[in-house]
Amino acid sequence: MSSVDSNDKWAALRGAAQMPPADGSEDLSSPDPETYTSKREIPQPQPLERHGPARVIAMANQKGGVGKTTTTINLGAALAEYGRKVLMVDFDPQGALSVGFGTNPHTLDLTVYNLLMQDDVDIDDVMVKTNVAGLRLLPANIDLSAAEIQLVNEVAREQTLARVLRPVIPDFDYILIDCQPSLGLLTINALTAAHSVLVPLECEFFSLRGVALLLDTVDKVRERLNYDLELDGILATMYDSRTTHSRQVLQRVVEAFGDKVFSTVIARTVRFPETTVAGEPITTWAPASSGARAYRQLARELIAATDK
Repeated sequence: MSSVDSNDKWAALRGAAQMPPADGSEDLSSPDPETYTSKREIPQPQPLERHGPARVIAMANQKGGVGKTTTTINLGAALAEYGRKVLMVDFDPQGALSVGFGTNPHTLDLTVYNLLMQDDVDIDDVMVKTNVAGLRLLPANIDLSAAEIQLVNEVAREQTLARVLRPVIPDFDYILIDCQPSLGLLTINALTAAHSVLVPLECEFFSLRGVALLLDTVDKVRERLNYDLELDGILATMYDSRTTHSRQVLQRVVEAFGDKVFSTVIARTVRFPETTVAGEPITTWAPASSGARAYRQLARELIAATDK
């Protein structure tokens, strides 16, 4: 694909995200989200003969509360269920990803902050096991907020995360980076280190409008820092089949982004807050729930799209 074609594609996506919502005249009678998303056949993942190199995926959206951390936790666990080796990077100073796996980030001696800022800290010193086989975690806590200031004076500051992750890329199949809800230097680091971006998008109109700004940032990172950065897709989250608004937004997302919208839609459920308290993913806390099934389907979609 030529540079002109690539730029046109991203410009079209940004423009689509800024268009007004559906006017409500469409037939929105069906609560089934698959009425609006494209129905694709999703094959069952095949076992891997060998692991690596990892595909690095940034979970990004500057709007908070759209399901980035929930998606990182449960997608990572579902990928591990299918025999993939997964490393999750908590890149949010709030440490929600770490808490989601039962880790108290405030009691840790070493976190991803130390990995970024101290040359004598190795990634194996920071990496911790989770309660899911094949799943590892680089935890974070409030110390990471200082990195945003300290990295400003570093040479190649946007590439710091890519540098520290490089040694373990051959060991994993997927590296999932849970970004903070901003478009600051930490998020730029994640986008520079990533092969692709996955955007969780709440089924709410203001979330849709905010995606244009995110895509603009992604486009600038592609042009200046990481030409190979791709958009894996838009994941509709917090879908409420009972409301016309949710259906309208989901339909608008599909109209705007087409086949870049995952067929999988994550519906609202009380199970997700319960898993946070339990400190484990929904795939192990409530393995037969609709939420667990949805994230397993998302994992199959992602594997089918990115299979090496």
